[in-house]
Amino acid sequence: MEDEKSELLHGILRRDLKKPQKSNPNSEKNQEEAMKQKLLETSEISLILNTYDDIFSDFDPRPYFQRALSDDFLIEAKRAARDKIIGMELKFLLPRNIRNAETESTARKRLHEHFKKHAFLLEEENRKKLRLGIMVAIIGMILTSGGASIMHFLGNELLWNILIVILEPAGWFTVWKGFDFIFEATKAQKPDLDFYRKMSKADISFSSY
Repeated sequence: MEDEKSELLHGILRRDLKKPQKSNPNSEKNQEEAMKQKLLETSEISLILNTYDDIFSDFDPRPYFQRALSDDFLIEAKRAARDKIIGMELKFLLPRNIRNAETESTARKRLHEHFKKHAFLLEEENRKKLRLGIMVAIIGMILTSGGASIMHFLGNELLWNILIVILEPAGWFTVWKGFDFIFEATKAQKPDLDFYRKMSKADISFSSY
């Protein structure tokens, strides 16, 4: 009897092991989302160039170490860098027969200089707007406080009431205008500032195709 029970138990176990495992739709979906996120976070941006001139402006006749960068290149770099959120690597792919180590060194230096310069300018502009916003908000608070003080200390005479009516709305408007400078103005430039910050620290390399 014990042998029959043992054989029956082993048979059940063997059948269970042979049963196909049901896939978990939620698990597969999570894995797919994780893979998409990993692709978005990849640090490398690869751009194919025909010549080194693709990096620089066609309308600037100066040599590479002075020439302005191409607007088309910057637009494409911004588009490619939009979803990159970790350390950046900018890789240029060029035909093997035109590769030049000196030109690549110059281009690498000019790119870093450009990105660092524009990151600094945008940061400085944001600091100015922040200071302006704080100053405007403080002036608004002073106007509002002045209206409240007049109402409290100087009674209900007609002249003071007119001044209160003027000061209070002006004060509130000025406060909100200051907050607008602080939050909205800096927010509008955030994408460009993020781009230049990323690219100023990017590892720039050249490869052949």
